[in-house]
Amino acid sequence: MLFCGFSLIFIHKNPTISNVSYADFKYLPWIASALIVAFIIEVVIVKTKSRRCAWMFSCACFLSCLGILAIARLDYALTIPQIRWFIVGMAAFIVVVRSEKFLRRLLNYEYVLGILCVVLLMLPLIFGVEIGGNKNWIVLGSFRIQPSEFAKILLVFFLAAYLSEHRKTLDLRKKRLLFFNLPPIRFLAPLIAIWGASLLMFVVAKDLGAALIFFAVAVVMTYAATGNKSYFIFALIFFVTSAIISYCAFNHVKIRFDIWLNPWSDPRGAAYQIIESLFAIENGNVWGAGFTKGYPTFIPEAHTDFIFSAIAEEFGLAGSVSLIVIYALLFYQCVLISLIAVKEEEMLLIFGAGIMFFLQTFIIMGGVTKFFPLTGVTLPFMSYGGSSMVSCFMLLGVIVAVSRKENVNV
Repeated sequence: MLFCGFSLIFIHKNPTISNVSYADFKYLPWIASALIVAFIIEVVIVKTKSRRCAWMFSCACFLSCLGILAIARLDYALTIPQIRWFIVGMAAFIVVVRSEKFLRRLLNYEYVLGILCVVLLMLPLIFGVEIGGNKNWIVLGSFRIQPSEFAKILLVFFLAAYLSEHRKTLDLRKKRLLFFNLPPIRFLAPLIAIWGASLLMFVVAKDLGAALIFFAVAVVMTYAATGNKSYFIFALIFFVTSAIISYCAFNHVKIRFDIWLNPWSDPRGAAYQIIESLFAIENGNVWGAGFTKGYPTFIPEAHTDFIFSAIAEEFGLAGSVSLIVIYALLFYQCVLISLIAVKEEEMLLIFGAGIMFFLQTFIIMGGVTKFFPLTGVTLPFMSYGGSSMVSCFMLLGVIVAVSRKENVNV
């Protein structure tokens, strides 16, 4: 955190690399506040004697501070708002960690959680405003929120509760559809509803990223709970079929896919972002162009979806791989904590939170490197945005809260 503060001063003292040409330090009180809050949280976690959780929170803070530096480098005017959201996220983390009993009681109301999740997903379709090509925002005056970011938390709770309660039933193979062994359809209805809501987001709201995450998390958690490969194969066929139909029926889907196959077909138009992203990553080479020495500002909206490309240019392959390793270790710790949980629903809850972080990271990194079609997903803890920052810290708080129990602490 202190390093972040000193780096911000360095950026601020170099007007050639930021859009601020005068020296003031309005952000320093916010840096001090964030440092105090982070210290308090570390003390609280250490008292629980949960080393893994303390380590995970430290990783989250490191990623957030690195993201703040990258955002300050790209658009200095966004620095203070991001620091504010960082503090709000840590405050939400404290509230969630202190709500351990409430979180466990929530697992008894799986259908309520599922309905609330679908309602949050549907809100942007009714009241949403299209920003950046995606109709996934709700605007209230000067305040903007992405309901899908918080629906992710409800999704993990719903799946953990539903799958743990109906695991044996879902693993029954009474119905045979072609070569799939499936349980009675009434037990699959909630999962199909989640898949359908994801597809609706994809088609109507044009939010490919959130739709892909919701769909993938539901599939992975279902397979983890039942071990039935039929779910995975059936979901894959469902996804491929839906993608083909969407490609043929909707122009915005066709454009995304065509750009992925050949971005040079429209280098000054729809493919401009991904081409500049590839140039930035290539310019980074192994050791990077150096902090403040690259040209990441050439990438439109780099502080949101393309923040990984900006970091890759100035910190190179070494910095990019280090960042990937941190995210991988974060997910690995989630898996280790889930494996020692006593109750099945708590195991699925922690694993679901970990897979949410993993998939979100994998999808956006794969998108900006043209590994697969670009989706509008934020990089956890790093991309600019209050909804993403707060929801990520809340999800991390869920992991810490559930693992605070004496027989789960490690």
